[in-house]
Amino acid sequence: MTEKIYEYKDEQNWFIGKWGGLGLITLLGDTMGEELYFLNHELGRLLENDETVAEDESYDVTIVKMASDFHLIRFIVEMIAQETGRDLAVRQHQGSILVTEGERIRLVHLPAQGVTVNDFFGQTEQGLSDFGDTILIATKNEGKTKEFRKMFERLGLKVENLNDYPDLPDVEETGVTFEENARLKAETIAELTGKMVLADDSGLKVDVLGGMPGVWSARFSGPGATDASNNAKLLHELAMVFDQKDRSAQFHCTLVVAKPGADSLVVEADWDGYIAFAPKGEEGFGYDPLFLVGETGKTSAEFGVDYKNEHSHRALALQKLLEVFPTWQATHS
Repeated sequence: MTEKIYEYKDEQNWFIGKWGGLGLITLLGDTMGEELYFLNHELGRLLENDETVAEDESYDVTIVKMASDFHLIRFIVEMIAQETGRDLAVRQHQGSILVTEGERIRLVHLPAQGVTVNDFFGQTEQGLSDFGDTILIATKNEGKTKEFRKMFERLGLKVENLNDYPDLPDVEETGVTFEENARLKAETIAELTGKMVLADDSGLKVDVLGGMPGVWSARFSGPGATDASNNAKLLHELAMVFDQKDRSAQFHCTLVVAKPGADSLVVEADWDGYIAFAPKGEEGFGYDPLFLVGETGKTSAEFGVDYKNEHSHRALALQKLLEVFPTWQATHS
């Protein structure tokens, strides 16, 4: 393959480049410093997943002299655009340098001192808290929202819940599986709001009852069900099951993240245990006073909130979500 030579020269900048190289930026008679190393890494990502470019095909650039990152970035981006036919452009914005492809921003290069939020995005009253991606949790439960907020803040996302959207209609949970109900909530609200939405559906599965109460856990004892009436019905259903090992059960949680125009992300987890013969503990709600955790001999209600936040079915599902969510988000951005 014949190497094509490019050159840019003015009074303060002089670059010589060739196509067909290894993706290197070098200083004439010197090695690439840390700043150029990171800049080269940023620019190299423009060629990732480009099927028009061979794996061993990239740019090599030698810097004879340089006074401007902008001129170097524009030089390299124009090389890439000419060789690949892509609609790449370089522009300056409030001290930063943007590389765009059509209507999509592909790269933001900031000066060493950074750029203020107000300069970059325009005048705001709240500064950093006034912008950023959000995820809407399909619940009005502030306690549950707090649990999700703790995780998603680690991923740089702001968390809202349905209390922020009082005009949204209630989504009827007509599914016969946990995933169907979680999908109904997440995907319906995502379409109504245009936002990324997370919904969960959780419940208790008792093996000897064929997985009941399952998706009907909250209304197991019928219309107007309460925690007390649900627990009483469960004990009644298991009244003739005398051996503890035959009273095995799992708390189950399915999480679904939905976004308009994207395939939903689904994760699920089980928390194994048994059903006790009588309620114990004051810390929990729902079936917690009857759910014996693993082989501990203690109910979930005896362990309390802090333990549940680390070991429960929802905690286990959140751990799985944390592992796969960044990849899903990047794929569907």
